Amino acid sequence: MWPDHFLIKLCKSLRAREEPEVRPPQSRSAPPAHVLRRLDWHLMRPLASSLGGSERSPFLGPGVEFSEIRAYQPGDDIRFIDWNISARSEQPMLREAYVERAADVWFLLDLSASTRWGTADCLKLDRALEFVTLAGQLLNRAGNRLGALLFAARPLAVIPPSVGQLHLQQLLVRARQVQSGEDAGPTDLSAALTKVQAVMRRRALVIIVSDFLVMAGWQGALSKLARRHEVIAVRLSDPREGHLPDIGLVTLEDPETGRQLFVDTADARVRERFTQVAQQQSEQLRADLLKCGAELLQISTDEDALSSLVRFLRTRRARSLHKPRTQAALAATRGKGDV
Repeated sequence: MWPDHFLIKLCKSLRAREEPEVRPPQSRSAPPAHVLRRLDWHLMRPLASSLGGSERSPFLGPGVEFSEIRAYQPGDDIRFIDWNISARSEQPMLREAYVERAADVWFLLDLSASTRWGTADCLKLDRALEFVTLAGQLLNRAGNRLGALLFAARPLAVIPPSVGQLHLQQLLVRARQVQSGEDAGPTDLSAALTKVQAVMRRRALVIIVSDFLVMAGWQGALSKLARRHEVIAVRLSDPREGHLPDIGLVTLEDPETGRQLFVDTADARVRERFTQVAQQQSEQLRADLLKCGAELLQISTDEDALSSLVRFLRTRRARSLHKPRTQAALAATRGKGDV
């Protein structure tokens, strides 16, 4: 009997009798502009440090997001005294707010052979680039700087953070150019996480866009990354990766290693076991990401990225509104305001 993880990975390039070739991706129109205008992507942590943005930073001073009211101390800026509260409390009181600045955003984009596959509306890589386009437009509006690390069997290219729509377009063009020249072999997410930690100079929002069909051992590097940065894991998937159709004897091939296996999909036990292993793999991934301190966003080839992103941001915002912000946490945040 073949290993369970191998069967799941091999099904990424299922060559079925009914579908001898992967269907080409369908063209999609641009996302509705009114939907994007109503969306906001707010950082959960005060990561912003560069001038010119509208994200919450670790620094206190003039800003629109309230922090706290405290007693005036010698050396404080008298421009921040709240005279109404001072009159009621009969002592000078200071109103503090978070300074608005720009944050660095890093996309870790998986360009391995397993992402160039799909059986629904498009390939997983097409869905990944669609998501980066949407996320980049939202994060650009706040003046954030966007960078990227492209990887497969090894880190392939580093695109330094910069601002503007033109930079986002150049980032996407570079991703499409690099994808055809990567080395063959298993995807090494751990190497990509280690590389991005070495090149990042500031605290940042790190968005990992991958199908997470990668070499084992990445959890330690991700935990280390999440201790300092805000991390979101965007998992790319295809409906066929969780369900094996009954189409008789087929050849399964690992697109990253070329290893092949003949499987009789007419056997109900094989199909049932495949579904169970796929579910276990998804549950284990979710548990690993949660333990490492990363959020999970699921994106599938049978649904446009905008719908998945809208659900994720709404859930995230609702969670942030109910999350208590203690004075101890604020003090710890102010103490870690490095740039």
